[in-house]
This record gives sequence, structure tokens and C-alpha cells, in this order.
Amino acid sequence: MSEKQKFDPSLWSDRSVEETQTLYRDWAANYDTDVAEKGYVTPFRLAKALAPYLAGRGPVLDFGCGTGVSGGALRSEGIGPIHGTDITPEMLEIARAKGAYERLWLGTPGSPPCAPGEYQAIVAAGVVSLGAAPPETLATLANSLAPGGLLAFSYNDPTLLDARYVGQVQALISDGIAEQIFREHGPHFSGLDMGSDIFILQRL
Repeated sequence: MSEKQKFDPSLWSDRSVEETQTLYRDWAANYDTDVAEKGYVTPFRLAKALAPYLAGRGPVLDFGCGTGVSGGALRSEGIGPIHGTDITPEMLEIARAKGAYERLWLGTPGSPPCAPGEYQAIVAAGVVSLGAAPPETLATLANSLAPGGLLAFSYNDPTLLDARYVGQVQALISDGIAEQIFREHGPHFSGLDMGSDIFILQRL
């Protein structure tokens, strides 16, 4: 993948599941270096925001874990045990080598990632967004939590401008499925002057 393709605005646009898998398969080997060079900080902001609400409870599911950047961020905040799932085998191979996860598996697009209530928290750092998982994924994740469970996720600036994604958050709240207990805007890719909102919802 060329430098232009990696961070071209088209990266944050709708694509099919197959196109997403191909994109991240081709990017896997260089992903960590590329995003670090652009100042990718959202996983670290998310982990820091989530830690006080977990109070040592676990396990936590890292949904769309990719190469394990978010798993490392969670671990750095003392969060664990951590399990991870992703739809791209090449990304999972890299995550597995890092040793931050007790369990990793290849997920099925559109399917619930776990049995309801299996995890105290589900994390989706940069996953439910334009160019990645569709907006309805948020409801799937929320419905995989027991009452009191936490859903921590991020929307980057392009995703925040898409009414479909913002509407999913509003629907979960207005339908009485979850309440918003944290939201904060900050840097996403600091080197690209792109921000993101960190959200934490609690299942009702």
C-alpha cells in the first residue's frame, strides 16, 4: 500500500467487508509503524478513560483488535485480562506475537462477538467508523453486554460528521439500552490534525 493510499481521505469512506479485509491484509506488516508515525493516540486515550470505570473488573474484549495496538494500550493502564477478535487473519498474527492477549480469534463480520454478558467491557478503538465496521455494529456490541457492562469506542472526525453513526449512539440512549457516562474530544492522528471522540456507554 502506497503512502498516498494509507492516509488518503478515501480511507475514511464506505467500503465492503471484502474490501476492508483486503485493505488491512495488505497493510498488516507496516500498520504499526505507519500509524505511529502519524501520531495515532486514540487507543491510549480510550484506555486511560476506561480504566477508572472498570476498577479492576475483567475480562475485557478488544473488538477489531487489529495488530494489537489497543491491547497494548489497555494493558499499559492495568486493564485485563484482555481477549481480542478481528476479521483479518494477517492482523491477528501480529497481535498474537505481542503477548498482550490471553485469547484471540478470527471474527465473523456482522455476528455478535461473544455470548451476552461474557465480558465486563467491550472496547472498539477506531473500529466502528467510516471505512471499517458499519454503524449498526454499535447495537450488536451493546446487546452483547449484560446490564452494567461498558462499551468504550471512538469516532474519528469524519465519522462524527456522518449522521448514521451519531444516530446509532443517540438511538441506544433514547431506546433505554445504554446511558452515556463519558465523552471527550481529543487527538486521533495528531500528525494529520485529525481528532476523535471517546465514548463510554453503560448497558442498562
